Amino acid sequence: MIIIDYNGIAIGNIVTQKIDIDENMIRHMILNTIRMYRQKFKEYGDVVIVADAGGNWRKDVFPQYKASRKKSRDKSSIDWDEVFRITNMVRDEIKENFPYKVMHVWGCEADDVIAHIVENTQEFGNYEDVMIVSADHDFKQLQRYDNVKQFSPLVKKAVVEDNPRVHLMEKILTGDAGDGVPNVLSDDNVFVEGRRQTPLSAKKKAILMEDPEALGEEVYRNFQRNMRLIDLRSTPPAVIEEIINTFEGQDPWENKGKVFPYLVQKRCKRLIEVVQEFI
Repeated sequence: MIIIDYNGIAIGNIVTQKIDIDENMIRHMILNTIRMYRQKFKEYGDVVIVADAGGNWRKDVFPQYKASRKKSRDKSSIDWDEVFRITNMVRDEIKENFPYKVMHVWGCEADDVIAHIVENTQEFGNYEDVMIVSADHDFKQLQRYDNVKQFSPLVKKAVVEDNPRVHLMEKILTGDAGDGVPNVLSDDNVFVEGRRQTPLSAKKKAILMEDPEALGEEVYRNFQRNMRLIDLRSTPPAVIEEIINTFEGQDPWENKGKVFPYLVQKRCKRLIEVVQEFI
């Protein structure tokens, strides 16, 4: 199975390559990127496209989650409303016209979906090799499973983590500033109020690696906060059930006959020439 982090290849390319916000150009870029990774990793089997959806459960348990993202986008020169309109439209077009499962599950991020598709491969009868195409280092924790590998479109190389369990523990302790998650020595509002985090020294980190309760109740409470937000096994059971039902409920293979007419309709001339590489 080739699991592609849709937002990573769509929005990531728009930002890093600074391409024009043009519907046809973005569509071509997204489709060609999917084609390229399908060809590169075709020995892994079927393609699964996974996109972020609204109603993220993490914001219910931690309202400060990714709170600064909107501020950053408001300051950006990129027309984000148009970017999201186009990328959402292309995602829906892929679901309707390509023989790929497209996962867009309300209430969770792509991280949750990818994690629990991977977890599902551990169930009896479901085992298969998985290649995750994403630059997101949160997926390093999934390398605890022998059947999982990751490739970063950002640096164009494999993402390898020799000790996924230690990596996860360190990530929980240090937090994730990009997602608005403070380290375990800092309070919930440190980022939204524009304050500096309390430094987490190597000595304290080593102590907490051995015993998360060693530095008192408040630090342990923050440890549990971060574990809930960062450990992908913390997804609520109802959300997991929806992910698996959505995944198992799709049978997109009948769409294989729609790819060529779709590419013709959208005037994707260069992609028409390699149409078989999508199927």
